[in-house]
Amino acid sequence: MRESIVRDINKAEAGHKKIEWVKGYMPVLSAIEQDFIKEQPFAGKKIIMSIHLEAKTAYLAKVLKSGGATVSVTGSNPLSTQDDVAAALVEDGLNVYAWYNATDKEYFEHLNAALDIEPDIVIDDGGDLVHLLHGERKELLKNVIGGCEETTTGVLRLRAREKEGLLNFPMISVNDAYCKYLFDNRYGTGQSVWDGIMRTTNLIVSGKNVVVIGYGWCGKGVAMKAKGLGANVIVCEIDPIKAIEAYMDGFRVMKMDEAAAMGDFFVTVTGCSKVITGEHYKVMKNGAVLANAGHFDVEIWKPDLEALAVETKVMRNNIMGYVMADGRIINVLAEGRLVNLAAGDGHPAEIMDMSFALQALSAKYINENASKLENKVYNVPDEIDKKVALMKLNALGIQIDELSEEQAEYLRGWGE
Repeated sequence: MRESIVRDINKAEAGHKKIEWVKGYMPVLSAIEQDFIKEQPFAGKKIIMSIHLEAKTAYLAKVLKSGGATVSVTGSNPLSTQDDVAAALVEDGLNVYAWYNATDKEYFEHLNAALDIEPDIVIDDGGDLVHLLHGERKELLKNVIGGCEETTTGVLRLRAREKEGLLNFPMISVNDAYCKYLFDNRYGTGQSVWDGIMRTTNLIVSGKNVVVIGYGWCGKGVAMKAKGLGANVIVCEIDPIKAIEAYMDGFRVMKMDEAAAMGDFFVTVTGCSKVITGEHYKVMKNGAVLANAGHFDVEIWKPDLEALAVETKVMRNNIMGYVMADGRIINVLAEGRLVNLAAGDGHPAEIMDMSFALQALSAKYINENASKLENKVYNVPDEIDKKVALMKLNALGIQIDELSEEQAEYLRGWGE
């Protein structure tokens, strides 16, 4: 196992402050930490994490370590790693392999270095770890008992692998838990995307035309927050049911070919590739701002944009301007990578409290039940989903009703 690879260990103090700050707003994960300290569910186990490496992720890593695990941490996006947080984790005794603005070569070197821990449990965000384990690091498969996936893109990759019979260990889709997509994807993405856009551009949203491409749970959140900021929201979709939902929610719905000429801000939230392409760039307004909230930087198709541009220039930190032949400038935020993390701090701590509680408890479930599971993708067990929700309500000081035995019997019967 290689020594940790971080940019500057001297930044650790600032990282510790960030981690302590978010911990104060993550009561569910804090309660799980106390349980883990007592129970030591991961004693003797090795866990690898590849999640956007910022303060909330760091706290999850520390919680897993508190449960007895040896933990290896790396990033899941070259622009989302915070060097001070990475340094703080090294001081806290974790193995860390990541730094901000890694090249593609460095990024995969970091993933491979983290995998050298020979993990028992994998916690992935986007599927790069699972991909490596099924490819160039197949020798490590014999150790892996299972894992968890954080995001939509990673789940799509897992399900494709499962469908072909090529998944070699069970994975839990944390992304598909109610406490993940209802809150993290909708409210977390909605707020953090606009945090990143507004911090980076210093432009007003009110009165602008915002084109949201994709109306899944993340797209719903982005559109809802844009509406709250006073924007005129246009939604582009391929799913007729989601398109009707967007219409019923009060948004204009149209094809991207039409919306391209109208938008002031564009946000891609699809998990697919080539969502905004050459024909769209040709009709966009001067000064249009393009941001991506999908996992990979393939939704805003940069090769087409680069082919059309006669010049590129840095407009502000994290904004690249592409100058068209007619003088129009199209602005791309954070290289087309995840704008909420590459140009911001990611989801609010209170939101990630639930998502990372799901991760911690799902990892425990895998550890306890792997021998009973097939090599397929599983949803988070209902009891874990509801436990996290109840813990969150308790932390908020909110109590809810329970069914009486008579009511429960009524629901179990024919209603007579």
